[in-house]
Amino acid sequence: MSSHSHAPPSSRPVIGAILAIALAYAGALVLGLPQRGTELVTASLAAHHADGHADSHGAGHDAGHAGDAPPATPLVTTPTTPPVWTVTPFVLLLLGIAVFPLIPATAHWWESNLSRFQVAAGLGLLTLLYYGLLHNAPLESHWPAHSVVMPSESGFDAGFVRTVMQNAILGEFVPFIILLFSLYTISGGIRITGDLQANPLTNGGFMLVGGLMASFIGTTGAAMVLIRPLLETNQERKNVVHTVVFFIFIVCNCGGCLLPIGDPPLFLGYLRGVDFFWTLNLWQPWVLTNFLLILAYLLLDEFYFYPRETEADISRDLRNIRSLRFQGVSLNGPLLLGVVAAVALLDPTKTIPGTDWHPWIYLREVILLGLVGLSVALGSATVREKNRFNYHAILEVAALFSGIFLCMQPALQILSEQGPSLGITSPMAFFWVTGGLSSVLDNAPTYVVFFETAKTLPADGANVIAGIAEPRLVAISLGAVFMGALTYIGNGPNFMVRAIAESAGVRMPSFFGYMLYSCTLLLPILAFTAWCTF
Repeated sequence: MSSHSHAPPSSRPVIGAILAIALAYAGALVLGLPQRGTELVTASLAAHHADGHADSHGAGHDAGHAGDAPPATPLVTTPTTPPVWTVTPFVLLLLGIAVFPLIPATAHWWESNLSRFQVAAGLGLLTLLYYGLLHNAPLESHWPAHSVVMPSESGFDAGFVRTVMQNAILGEFVPFIILLFSLYTISGGIRITGDLQANPLTNGGFMLVGGLMASFIGTTGAAMVLIRPLLETNQERKNVVHTVVFFIFIVCNCGGCLLPIGDPPLFLGYLRGVDFFWTLNLWQPWVLTNFLLILAYLLLDEFYFYPRETEADISRDLRNIRSLRFQGVSLNGPLLLGVVAAVALLDPTKTIPGTDWHPWIYLREVILLGLVGLSVALGSATVREKNRFNYHAILEVAALFSGIFLCMQPALQILSEQGPSLGITSPMAFFWVTGGLSSVLDNAPTYVVFFETAKTLPADGANVIAGIAEPRLVAISLGAVFMGALTYIGNGPNFMVRAIAESAGVRMPSFFGYMLYSCTLLLPILAFTAWCTF
């Protein structure tokens, strides 16, 4: 992901858009639409429990009777999966994300979010055309509740297109992008300035704090808050590249596995039924991995890089020490906690603790946007200006993932039927395959692909979480989060931090130069973590 240094945007369009969405939602409440959606969800859950099948997602019904919510309708036995070639748009989009920034002829063109959206939307349209014109088997709908949509006899099956759009955009993309937008925007109103002594312990302290913050305000939020004070602290040093690389390892990736808001893959798992606090069970590999990474950094910096600094640079560093100063925390800190609370409590599939009330559909997202509106309206414009805050990076994520969520629908269908035949069954295999692909693609869609694959496998007596044997879910979660650090393209904040570091005068390694760091320093630690865990 890239980051442009545009002037901070005006707050008025954002506040106006949020108010318009809030008014539209209020109108929908008057019409009873969100309430009706929640009723479908609860009826689906009731049918699931009544049916007693672990792999059932709720009440089945055809597209014409979505409100009846009768007992679950089994899928017909005829083939329901698209042909393998239908994953071509998904593969092309992921390859484009990986390759276009590296080709001189396309690198500048790809920096435009309009270009990214054109590619993503074009490939997403190809996927929708397949479902409208060629798909002729029953299709499962997951939004707002589970149903089975039967083929239409018309030439163009608008019902299938609508179902795919609902599954991909309304069910997954909207909650996904609003969460990222809220974390990104609110954290952009926090600024930490200062120039501490740039020694190994200070830099290790930044990474420790960032690794803790990443799980609770997201890897993007933690990275955006801490990368600038880290660079300011190290501005007198000549050897800074390895510090930024380890920052990407820890703060942009490995620190974010304790809560679903920590890293995008885990939030997608949360949307698929993983309990909000289940990820706290990952604390042991989280502690082990981040402890070893910080220890490796301290040893490397103490005994190799720091002794290479000149006496003049060290003296200048000591003369320029300034204590840390925090701006925007009193407002945006509580707002970030509000994001955590909203995500944890406002899940339509679960009741509010202590009540029997299921939150209305999209109430969580409207609350998140309201928190963003408070941050933008009441926060300091000067702080955002000094942070060089803009919406380019989050618009980039929105442009790409709108297409990713559409294009991966055939892949998810194929894996739901053919997952057992892939031969990936052990937690260790899921860890390495999920992680390996997360490093060269993007870890969020890769997580979803193997999440769906694992759901097709028997639990073999293990505890089941969201339809998956818990050891496999642990492996998929850790692989996607940790190995997103292996390349710049594995996770969104990686490229953002690289761009900010280069704008501060740090000459960051190339794509393959970065992989030299990750393969020699990070990969052995991840292998050791996998050996200890699985």
